[in-house]
Amino acid sequence: MKNYLEFEKEIKTLEEEVEGLKSPFGSEGISEVDTKKIQNTEAEINEKLKQTYTNLNSWQKTLVARHEDRPKANFYINKIFTEFTLLSGDRYFGDDKSVIAGFGLIDNKSVLIIGQEKGEDLNTRIERNFGMMRPEGYRKCIRLMKIANRFQIPVISFIDTPGAYPGIGAEQRGQASAIANSIECCMSLTVPNISIIIGEGGSGGAIALASSNKVIMLENSIYSVISPEGCASILWRDPKKSLQAAEAMKLTAKDLLKLGIIDEIISEPLGGAHRDPEAIAIDIKHSITKNLRNFENYSKEEIYDHRKVKFLQIGRDQGFSKSSDLDDTGLSYKASNIQKIKTHIFKNKLIYMGIGLVIVAGLVSIIY
Repeated sequence: MKNYLEFEKEIKTLEEEVEGLKSPFGSEGISEVDTKKIQNTEAEINEKLKQTYTNLNSWQKTLVARHEDRPKANFYINKIFTEFTLLSGDRYFGDDKSVIAGFGLIDNKSVLIIGQEKGEDLNTRIERNFGMMRPEGYRKCIRLMKIANRFQIPVISFIDTPGAYPGIGAEQRGQASAIANSIECCMSLTVPNISIIIGEGGSGGAIALASSNKVIMLENSIYSVISPEGCASILWRDPKKSLQAAEAMKLTAKDLLKLGIIDEIISEPLGGAHRDPEAIAIDIKHSITKNLRNFENYSKEEIYDHRKVKFLQIGRDQGFSKSSDLDDTGLSYKASNIQKIKTHIFKNKLIYMGIGLVIVAGLVSIIY
């Protein structure tokens, strides 16, 4: 049974009409199937899907990212990778079912696969804690990333979580430090790591595994520091202002690509990834293999520096670059020419104000 979102009511009506037309059993018994009408209605559905999904606002994209039928990490792992070997436990407390982790092959190349898994139905969602990881989940990922780094195996992460689990037990076991250590581990790797945001990329729960050389988003996924409902509750004390919050937060793939926070967008099939999971799995696999090939000729130091410069560049004009001085192994900041002019004017504003007053006084004396 298909699940429909609030803005898909017309599409639901048309698809139910098609199902009725395909049935040979009408109110008057067996009747001939009207194939012409079916084709016309299906064409109308495709047109309606195109109109709807090309004009989604930020809140509607949030709903699509959370869609019940949207493919989850487990689906992609089974479709994209071969010989996947599941590994469990953090060697301290236990195993976290909300994250799937293990080694597998993609085009006969070994990779570490980490996937935040929400679950497919109520029972598996409860078992997976709705994709909200606990400290032992992050520690499991850290353990496996260190193994991958030791044996020079790339890391692939599938991000899909509303955020890290905020329960008392998780806090008692060091949730904050586990997230911080996971970010540190991701940033310190000397192997390429690629993160694909397939649904929700929520808060520190996502960034803990998405501090990568390449951050890729599906077209209708979201990536933000907090949920729109949470933002609306804090800023306006009104969860009903979720649309306003979602627009202000710039959490869609297009917005984040413009801001330089992500590196690539994977287009989804018409109507979202849940309407053609097989096609989107093929596109994700192509993106992963393409990006892994790009890093084949990079040394360990170049991979590390690539990731470092990428994150230092966010929010700046041109970011940081390696110093040309051979004795200096640090990074230097590169400002744009416009920024340099602004800085120069600001530092010498009194001089320019004096020059301005002299010019004005000269013009006044000429006029009078």
